[in-house]
Amino acid sequence: MSLPITARLNHVLLLIAIATLLAGGACYLLAAPALAQQLWLAGVLPVLIALLYDTVRSLLQRKAGVDILALLSILLALSLGEVLTAAVIGLMLASGRTLEDYAAAQAQQEMTALLQHAPRYAHRFENGQWLKIDIKEIAAGDRLLVRNGEVVPADGNLLTAAILDESTLTGEPLPVKRAAGEALHSGAINAEQAFEMLATANSEHSTFAGIVQLMRQAQQQQSPSSRMADRYALLFVPLTLFIALFAWLISQDLTRVLAVLVVATPCPLILAVPVAIVSGMSSCARRGVLVKSGAALEQLAQADTLFFDKTGTLTGGHARLAIIQTSTGIKADNVLWLAASLEQACNHVLAESVVSAAREHGIALALPLQTKETPGAGISGDIAGHHVAVGSYDFVSSQAIPAPWSPLFLQRLGYEGASGVFVSMDGFMVGALQLMDKLRLDTPRALRRLSLAGMRRIVMLTGDRKDIANTLGSQLGVTEVLAEQTPADKLAAIRQARQQGIVVMVGDGVNDAPALAAADVGVAMGARGAAAAAEAADIVLLVDRLDRLVEALHMARRARRIAAQSVIVGMGLSIVAMLAAALGHLPPIAGALLQEVIDVAVILNALRARQSGPSAANQMSPQDAAELSAEHRELESLLGQVAQLADRLPDLPGPQAVAELTSLHLALNEQLLPHEQQEDHELYPQLARKLGGDDPMAAMSGTHREIFRITRLLDCLIGDLPVDGPSPQAVQELQRLLYGLDAILHLHFSQEEELYHSLSNPP
Repeated sequence: MSLPITARLNHVLLLIAIATLLAGGACYLLAAPALAQQLWLAGVLPVLIALLYDTVRSLLQRKAGVDILALLSILLALSLGEVLTAAVIGLMLASGRTLEDYAAAQAQQEMTALLQHAPRYAHRFENGQWLKIDIKEIAAGDRLLVRNGEVVPADGNLLTAAILDESTLTGEPLPVKRAAGEALHSGAINAEQAFEMLATANSEHSTFAGIVQLMRQAQQQQSPSSRMADRYALLFVPLTLFIALFAWLISQDLTRVLAVLVVATPCPLILAVPVAIVSGMSSCARRGVLVKSGAALEQLAQADTLFFDKTGTLTGGHARLAIIQTSTGIKADNVLWLAASLEQACNHVLAESVVSAAREHGIALALPLQTKETPGAGISGDIAGHHVAVGSYDFVSSQAIPAPWSPLFLQRLGYEGASGVFVSMDGFMVGALQLMDKLRLDTPRALRRLSLAGMRRIVMLTGDRKDIANTLGSQLGVTEVLAEQTPADKLAAIRQARQQGIVVMVGDGVNDAPALAAADVGVAMGARGAAAAAEAADIVLLVDRLDRLVEALHMARRARRIAAQSVIVGMGLSIVAMLAAALGHLPPIAGALLQEVIDVAVILNALRARQSGPSAANQMSPQDAAELSAEHRELESLLGQVAQLADRLPDLPGPQAVAELTSLHLALNEQLLPHEQQEDHELYPQLARKLGGDDPMAAMSGTHREIFRITRLLDCLIGDLPVDGPSPQAVQELQRLLYGLDAILHLHFSQEEELYHSLSNPP
C-alpha cells in the first residue's frame, strides 16, 4: 500500500475506534451493557485485522515484529472478556498510527514540497505569440517566457536579466540576480518581473527533472522502520514477555499480564526511530542534500573514514586560468585578448576556458580571420592585423622565437600539473597562460570541518602523478593521498578501508560509480553530474558544494542521537510502567492512557531532529598562549634567513647559491613545516571548538595552504638546480618565491599572535 492509502486507512480506523467507544459508553450509561459490548467489539475488530496483517507481513519479512505485543494484548483482553480494555487499546493503536502518519508527513514535508513544486507547463514563442504548452513539449532552442512566481521549466540561458529564488536548488533563502547570457537551471522561481530564456535542454533532461527523479526514488526506498529500531526490538520484545511471565508467576492473574502488554503497546521504538530518521532526511533535503534511505543516514552518522575523488569533487572539474606569463613590455590583458580572440575559432577543450577567462575579465574580443587549426597542437590566424599563434609550446615555438622565460614556465607547469597555452604575435612569443583545475572555494573549509567533526581518516584519490597529488594533498591537509589510481584501484582501496571502519566515498564521474556502490555510503556531487554516479550513490548533493556534506553529517548524527534518546527514554518509561503493572499498581485501561502519553512525548522529541543544534565557545588559558608564542620566537631566526638569502642571491657565486639554498630548504622542512602541520592538524581544531561557529579558522588555515604550496615549489626548484648554480631566470623565480614566503610568514605569525592574545584575554 502506498503511504497516502495507508494514511487514509489509519484515519478511518481512528474514526471508527472513537465513534464506537463513545457510542458504547453512551449505551452503557443508558443501561444497555450488551449493546455497549457489541459496539466496542465492532470498533476493535477493524484495528485487530489491520494489526494482524502488519504482524504477519513483518514476520514474513523476518523483521523483529514488535507489533506482536499489540496483537497479544488485544487477543488477551478479548479472551478475558475485557472488551472495553480492548476498545481502549484499539483506540490507542489507531491514534498512534495516525500520530505517526502526521509526524512522518511533518518530517518529510520538504521532500514532498519539492515534488509538488515541479513545473507542469511553459510559455513558448510561436508564430509571433506566446503559447501555453505542456512541459514535455519543450525542445532545445525554444524561446520561453517565465512569468512572476513561475518555475523555470527547463535548463537554458537568459535572454534578459532576472531575479531568481533558487532556494529549492541551493537551499539559500535570498533571491539571486542573474544577468542576460547567464545559464540558469530548471526549478528556480522567478522572483520579479517576467523574463525570456532560451532552452538548452528539454524538460526531461534538465536539472530539476533529475532532482525530482532522485527524490521519487528516495521516497520509494524509505522504510517505516530502520535497523536501529530492529536492534532495540530484539531486546524489548523478549523483555516484555519476560515481565508478563513474571506477573503471571507472582499473581496467577491474567489481568496483570494484560496490563503489562498494554503499557508495552505500541512500543515507542515503533514511532521514534522512523520519525527521527525521516526528520533528519528532511532536514538534509532542506539544505540540498538528498538522502535516499534511512539506512544511509544512519551509516553516515557513524562514518569515520572519507574518500574523495579529486577531479570534480575537490576541484571544479574543468580548467581555469591561473597565471598569465608575459614577455618584457607586454601587458597580461593583451596576451589574454590575443589568445581568447583566436581561440573563438578553435574546438580544443582548453579553448572554451581561455575564452571564458577573457569574458570574466571584461575583455572585448576581436574577430579571428584566416584561421588554420592543427588538431591537438594549436591554431594560427590574424587578429587585428597581427599574425597570432596559440597552442602548445612545440606548436608556437615552431612559428615564433621562444621567450627566455619559457623553459622555467614549462618546468612550473610540470611541477603543478597544469596546462600551458603559449601565445606568439608576428613571430615573437609574447606570453603564455597557465590553466589548471582549481580547488573548489569550499573544499578547504569543508575538509577542515570534516576533520573537526571527528573523521579520523580523509583520503584523496586521483589519477594524477604522485608529485602533483602530494602537492595538492599538502595544501588540503588530508591524512593520505593515493595517486595514479585507476577505477579498479579506487575500488580496491574502498574495500580494504571497509574492513577497518565505516567508509564514505565522494565522487561525481562515471568512473566513480563502482567505488560509490562499494562504499558503506556513496555520495555523488550534483544532480547534473554523471547519471551513473547519482544512481549508484546513497546520498546526492543536489548543489555542487562540498560543505553541504558537512551539514549532512551533523544532521545525520543529530537525528541518530535523538532517535536513540527517544527510544531509550520511551522504553525506560514503558519498563517502569510494566513493572508497576506486574505488581498490580497499574490496571489495563490506565496503562493504555499512560502509554499514549509516552507515545506523544516520544513523537515530539523525535521531531526535534528537524532542527539544528547550538554551538559553544571557550577561551584559551594564558599559559597555553605563552607556550605558543614561545614556539614562534624559536622560529624567528629562520624567518630572517628567508629574506636575507633572497636579497643576496643574485650576487652569490653559483655553487655557493646552491649550497645556501639547500641549507635553507632543509631548515624549512625540518623546522617550519612540522610546526605549521602540527598547528593545522591539532591546534586549529582545538581553537575552532573554543571559538565556536562553523569554521572560525578558515582564513588562518588558508594561509597554511599557501605556505605549503610555496615551500613545495621551492623544494622542486632547488632540487632541480645544476651544481654550477641557477640561471638568471631561475634566480628571479627563486627570489619571487622567497620574498612571497617571507611576507606570508610574517603576516601569518602576527595574525596568530593576535589570536592567541585575544583568546587568553577575553573582553
